[in-house]
Amino acid sequence: MAASVSEIVYFRVSNFFMEENSVMGIGARVDHRLFGKGVIVDINSESYIIWFKSQQTTRNISKEYTDLRLIGGGEAAPESGNITLSDIEQALDNILERRLHEMQLVPMANKWNNGTLILKPGEANMQVKELPIEIFFHKIVMVRDRLRLIEQKINAHKVLTDEEKIDIQQYVTAIYGSLTTFNVLFRETHHQFKGVAGKD
Repeated sequence: MAASVSEIVYFRVSNFFMEENSVMGIGARVDHRLFGKGVIVDINSESYIIWFKSQQTTRNISKEYTDLRLIGGGEAAPESGNITLSDIEQALDNILERRLHEMQLVPMANKWNNGTLILKPGEANMQVKELPIEIFFHKIVMVRDRLRLIEQKINAHKVLTDEEKIDIQQYVTAIYGSLTTFNVLFRETHHQFKGVAGKD
């Protein structure tokens, strides 16, 4: 089972370290003139990715920014008002919750553009229901994205054992398998539903 984004960040934060010569590394506690105290959770070539407690979110801060002050390494005991690992875990949970209301931009197969889904009852005296395929596709993608978020929450759960996570994951995989019928709507195969062992 692939590691979720939250698991990766939890791992990095829980293994705090400071690089030599007081260089700011992942896990370093810092103080920003505008955003207050935060913790570096990732680093790229040009900036630090810092989670700020006052903002309840991460921000990219340039390495050239001179008003970013190092206040301690991650292994130091937290002082009153400082950031703790628990704070960061809570922030990650909040981010995952917000993502429940977002949808990744997924292209629909061109042949379905401007198409219509028709639901025709078996009884002739009942009205036919028509729905633009774009709307139906949007709902299918939302279902897929929510299933992926459920997987992330399972992987990041702090109480479930590995065996329990695998057991629950099997049900999610079975749901994916039941939805492979709708793969015909997706333009790109890597966006499609995958069943057991990656097979439809």
